[in-house]
Amino acid sequence: MTEPRTILVAGDEFVLPESLRGALVEEVGSGHEVRELALPWPSTPFGPVAEVDEASGTEEEVIAALDGVEIAVTHLAPFTAKVFANAPTLRLVVVSRGGPVNVNLDAATERGVAVCYAPGRNANAVAEFTIGLTIATCRNLVAGHSGLATGSWPGHFYQYAHAGFEIAGSTVGLVGYGAVGRLVGRLFTAFGARVLAYDPYVADMEPGVTKVEDLSELLAASDIVSLHQRVTPETRGQIGAAEIARMRRGAVLINTARGAVLDYDALCDALDSGHLAAAGLDVYATEPLPPDSRLLRTRNVVLAPHIAGCSREVAERAARICAAEVGRWLRGEPLRNCANPVVLEG
Repeated sequence: MTEPRTILVAGDEFVLPESLRGALVEEVGSGHEVRELALPWPSTPFGPVAEVDEASGTEEEVIAALDGVEIAVTHLAPFTAKVFANAPTLRLVVVSRGGPVNVNLDAATERGVAVCYAPGRNANAVAEFTIGLTIATCRNLVAGHSGLATGSWPGHFYQYAHAGFEIAGSTVGLVGYGAVGRLVGRLFTAFGARVLAYDPYVADMEPGVTKVEDLSELLAASDIVSLHQRVTPETRGQIGAAEIARMRRGAVLINTARGAVLDYDALCDALDSGHLAAAGLDVYATEPLPPDSRLLRTRNVVLAPHIAGCSREVAERAARICAAEVGRWLRGEPLRNCANPVVLEG
């Protein structure tokens, strides 16, 4: 039995505080003081808070909730330099996301606070959604529904020029081959597609997936290009006008990664000109999507409101991943997903 600790669970309307608490009790027992903070996302959209991105709530309410707390588990609470400066007892922050974007990692490291995250929590959800978005985009599913909903029968989709095309027999190019890209490749292979993957940091490929060393080669060879790279200085704006121009005429572009990796004006230009047949998008340069966005006026686009990683299983899995890290911390075991391991070296 470890010494009782004071733990804050700062959940929201997706990763519920009670889910975080339940996972913690299952992992470490009920002998710890667990406080709850409920944040308003997604009813209130997340956004920047001070110097961190994609956060929900205020610095002041987090600081108040952290009084005497040693361990904090959260989804979107802002952990800024100001928060760390006003939380002297804090030693561990666990974020139930694929990366700790709502945490000032430098400030955490300076204060000796370890920061963990939950990679792979939504990989399966995003992979499944990518396949669904691809089918909807390639097979006129949304346009067909819209026609019926407005009282017409869109029979023109049986005209050869307007008919969709199948995944089976197509060439699918994956840009990024991490946890999500790997699962997406497996699913596209099961559909009977030829799958190519570009990722300079991954050497091993699943059976049926061919590694391509040059991004331009992948773009030129693919009927469907699906984006799965993380946002880094290298990948920000990686798919721009020049890259889209290298894609096959009539190709389809799918983005369930991040808005920052794609030039959306260049995408709209390619769709308006007919160079690309269609696009399926779940992420955008600005979220929520502004009402004057050009994407809302562009032909052959299927839009989703950044929900690829949203499933009940994701919320539950994220809570369990976080609880497991807290358990390792309390038992003195090595942390599995620590973003600043330097704080553990002392």
